[in-house]
Amino acid sequence: MKRREFIKSSTAVVTTTAVSYNKILGANDRVHLALIGCGGRGTQVARLMQAVPNVEYNALCDVYLPNAEGARAWAGSSAQVFQDFRKVLDLKSVDAVHVATPDHWHAIISVMACNAGKDVYVEKPLAYSIKEGRAIVTAANKNNRVVQTGMQHRSAPHYKEVQEIIQSGKLGEVRFVRVWNYSNTTPFGIGRVADAPVPEGLDWEMYLGPAPKVPYNKNRHLRWYRWFWDYAGGTITDFGTHRFDTVHQVMGVDAPKTITATGGRFSVKDMGEMPDVLQVTYEYPGFMMSYEACNMNGMGMGIRTPGFNYYGARGTSDRPNGEAYYGTNGTIVCDRIGYEVFPEPNARRRRDGTQDMNAPIETYRMEARRVQGRDSTDLHCANFIECLRSRKKTIAEPEIGHRSTAVAHLGNIAFKTGRRLVWDAGKEDFVNDSAASKLLSRKARKPWDLI
Repeated sequence: MKRREFIKSSTAVVTTTAVSYNKILGANDRVHLALIGCGGRGTQVARLMQAVPNVEYNALCDVYLPNAEGARAWAGSSAQVFQDFRKVLDLKSVDAVHVATPDHWHAIISVMACNAGKDVYVEKPLAYSIKEGRAIVTAANKNNRVVQTGMQHRSAPHYKEVQEIIQSGKLGEVRFVRVWNYSNTTPFGIGRVADAPVPEGLDWEMYLGPAPKVPYNKNRHLRWYRWFWDYAGGTITDFGTHRFDTVHQVMGVDAPKTITATGGRFSVKDMGEMPDVLQVTYEYPGFMMSYEACNMNGMGMGIRTPGFNYYGARGTSDRPNGEAYYGTNGTIVCDRIGYEVFPEPNARRRRDGTQDMNAPIETYRMEARRVQGRDSTDLHCANFIECLRSRKKTIAEPEIGHRSTAVAHLGNIAFKTGRRLVWDAGKEDFVNDSAASKLLSRKARKPWDLI
């Protein structure tokens, strides 16, 4: 198909304004959503979304038709089923789309949806590349669309508490932040399987889309796509983006200044391409952040409290995911279902910022605190639906999602180039590094080379 023919066959750009949309979607009107990508995560979030009052999914789309048809079990038998997302964007009966495809499709579908007058909930990471993330922001702003990035930490009450503690100065000066994602996929990971005929009901050509054309392999399909550079960015984009978004929120920043990374695929013996150990150091204004991804050990790091519930933990001693904020008055260790404050034994700074080296240490040290939270995806869904009605910005609007996702992409680019990179956040480009700049985007396969 020629590019001009593709544009003609794609959904037309409409000019629905926020004002007219408000009139169409009243406070008590039923919200109709379309799920594009009916796999595990898409289905999980869609069911939470549908639990919000006056919300239903009336369209289901997946390149693997059995997935879309199977989603009728929870969406209802009246939901329309599609294999081509462009047909979904043509539906006047759909108010917003929920994009839960592999990463390499996020931007194309989201941009086209915005141009078609649809609001968008797009799963993390926001986009496959930094350039594509910026394209989503531009399309959302140009078309006055409500867009929510699936970074549900933003909706978690306990992270708002962590933000208040740090930004109020109670933790003292925070100059070092540690972020980690650990798991043990050794020795065989996703394994090695031979190419095979395309399964019945799968549009493999559409699945590949902008990615290079390759024979069908089940490890490139469904959940394992995240271990191939053609479709995703590995652990750092899959899980690290959540953590980076939290760091941005609680530290009040939105971009690093420099990035260095090292790692490799050492222990996992499969056909995946991502490093199974990755260490990235980010320099932010006023503090350093260290990120660690490890797929050959699930212990993780951070202090543990007996009886406390930790996200992803399988035993009594592991803490596989989290962030740690090291302040002069104490340390906060947190994950998506809670946080703990550990007093600093040698604290010497008052909470008001002044110092008195002769005062007792207790004058400065934070009190111990343990707060058990919970996953906030349901709250995140409710925020999206509320904003569809009010036309206000979502709590994880695309600019926020883009800047947090960019941190993960910057880590991967530093890993690929093997050198220290200097980042100009205003220009969204590297300083004096043309080779690194080429990795800010990809060469998409026609006819999907639209961004």
